[in-house]
Amino acid sequence: MLAGASSIALGFFFVALVFVGLSIYFALAWQISARRAILSQEIAGGSTKTFGLPEAGLASLVIAFFLWMIAKSASGPGPQVTTSVLVAGELVFVTIVLIVLAFLNIRGFDIDALAGFSKSSLRRALSTGIVLLLAAWPLIGLADWITQNALGGGSSKQEIVDLFNSSHTIQQRVVIIVLAVVVAPISEEFIFRFFIYGVCRRYFGVAIGLVFNSLLFAAAHAHLPSVAPLFVLGGCFTLAYEWSGSILVSMSMHALFNSVQLIFLAFPELFQQ
Repeated sequence: MLAGASSIALGFFFVALVFVGLSIYFALAWQISARRAILSQEIAGGSTKTFGLPEAGLASLVIAFFLWMIAKSASGPGPQVTTSVLVAGELVFVTIVLIVLAFLNIRGFDIDALAGFSKSSLRRALSTGIVLLLAAWPLIGLADWITQNALGGGSSKQEIVDLFNSSHTIQQRVVIIVLAVVVAPISEEFIFRFFIYGVCRRYFGVAIGLVFNSLLFAAAHAHLPSVAPLFVLGGCFTLAYEWSGSILVSMSMHALFNSVQLIFLAFPELFQQ
């Protein structure tokens, strides 16, 4: 009887957390909408240089590459995830980042101003990221719960989780930690939030840009049980970036999210899988 009461209490607590998370992100969306008119006037006045057709062309090539990789992954089982495969995958992301950076520099963009690097200090980005990630976590958990029930209890663990669990050397775990906490958050946020979302927002608006880049972000991980949670996660990252005006905020959220996941994996005796 006590166990049943505890389960009901936990259920109500979780619903309350979901409500709080939704309220926070709806508030961010409302503030973003209220600011769009002002930003549109600034862009029309020429005070801010925005992405144009050349950037749209490059973004289309990047999107086509990801779609090809997604289709290739869906057509059959890919290679077993190993440390070398993980490193190679991240090198692809880093290469795309370097190509985009070189292209934008040639085009004369002020990347610091455009991405809002100087708009927020690292300390402020981290503190903002912590708050917004805490608000996002119940929403991600809800999406995960719905997915597992829809798929008959299928695990939402990605293969990198199994790789981390099966790592036998500290060097291998250090490589995975660096890739997950440093390289992936920086490269993925730059590509999906700063560039792809930036181009989509320029031509299709915030809502379509948010949905599209979040779908692409989720699908690019090539793991069906994780698509819904990753879509919600990508949407929260996008709202955080759009609201704050600094890509450092979404990068911080991404790094913190991956860090917590690795802590859960590193101390299985303290946390249930």
